[in-house]
Amino acid sequence: MIGPPQKDNHDMPVLPYQRTVYEALQSYKHLWILKSRGIGLSSFMLRYIAWCCVNGVYSPNDRVCVVVGPRIDLAEDLIARFKGLFAKTRYTESFDRTASTVAFVNGVRVEAFPSHHTSSMRGLDSVKCIFSDESDYYNPAEQKELRAVIEGYIGKPNSDPTIVLVSTPKAPGGLMQQIQVEKDSLYHKLSFDYRHGLEGTYPIYSEEQIAEARKSPEFPREYELQFLGVVGNCFSSQSIELCQKHEYDPGVFRPLVLTVMGVDAGFGSSAFGIVILQLWDNRIHVMFADEYERPSFTDMIDRIWQLYEKCKPQNIMTDAANPEIVEALKREFREPTDWNYIHDTIKSCKQHNTYVEDSMIVVPVPFSTEGRQMLAHAKYLLEDPEGLIAIDPRFQKLLISLRTAMATEYKLDKFQTSHNDILDAFMLSLQFFKRAKG
Repeated sequence: MIGPPQKDNHDMPVLPYQRTVYEALQSYKHLWILKSRGIGLSSFMLRYIAWCCVNGVYSPNDRVCVVVGPRIDLAEDLIARFKGLFAKTRYTESFDRTASTVAFVNGVRVEAFPSHHTSSMRGLDSVKCIFSDESDYYNPAEQKELRAVIEGYIGKPNSDPTIVLVSTPKAPGGLMQQIQVEKDSLYHKLSFDYRHGLEGTYPIYSEEQIAEARKSPEFPREYELQFLGVVGNCFSSQSIELCQKHEYDPGVFRPLVLTVMGVDAGFGSSAFGIVILQLWDNRIHVMFADEYERPSFTDMIDRIWQLYEKCKPQNIMTDAANPEIVEALKREFREPTDWNYIHDTIKSCKQHNTYVEDSMIVVPVPFSTEGRQMLAHAKYLLEDPEGLIAIDPRFQKLLISLRTAMATEYKLDKFQTSHNDILDAFMLSLQFFKRAKG
């Protein structure tokens, strides 16, 4: 009825991976599909929905909901693409009076929703299909709301829709990775990296296109399905590569060298980050770097103490915004917990141009006033051409956080930066190392 899709004025066949998707749609109600950029899956899904509308799979008065990114023009563009499939058919007339985000085909209502308006999808009747495109690129709150809304239709009378979540991967910990690691998941999971786009008699990619795409630092995420986050604007890829070229064993702590621990305390929706650094051979070595999701308070105090006993840092630099952690750690080290005393000590050190690290073990640092300077300091140290910082490649969370760090005027964007809590702990620990004066 509408003809095959076109690529370079050539009729495209059904690709092998698309046949796999079609067969999965006949066998499973809920699909999770991680895909390479530009592989043609969005176009395939629009054509599949169109086929269901005209082939009797969906009935008049049924609904199809399509979720796109957080802008109304994205919803309008997608529906325009959908309507364009029928440009030379009798169904064109039914589009003349429809809204820009709605199409009616054979009495079936196909409507696109921006990701920040998924709450308006609640309470609909006869929802037979929900397709969410590039789901990993919605912000965390939108991802949470999307899942609550669409999964609320499972088993609902007159609905119980087919659900298809599709995306190129973005950041660790996002919607797609959360579902990927779920045990006993609702979703049947399919993954199609760039190699699937090279299959078939007339593939979607050419070898030359893939060779050119490999030159981009985004290739592992965009084409190899790695959850690495979008490349940020804080630290250069060259500096991140350089810091990994210094070989050392992070499992062996050196005695009698300058050692510092950074602690970014987080509970609930935020992770708890800990980083330990040691200085030798005129280079700062990352000896420990990890995040803990939803830990208990006492477990983290115990963990910090275990690490302290192992490496004996001179100082523990911690976020001043979590006074309970600061006070608990100070009690462990028999330091005063009175905040008037703590503030007076810090103020006195600044007035006399001395280091507060010499006056207390547990040093609270306020991100509200020091955050921009801390990020600038981390950038200064990391991007020194001599390679002042060494990070073992095993510390992937820290490396990803550096790679994805996004900031405006040295204010870190926590939504865009992956593993931002471990980055905060890293910046806190780097405060221990001062720039030479003069």
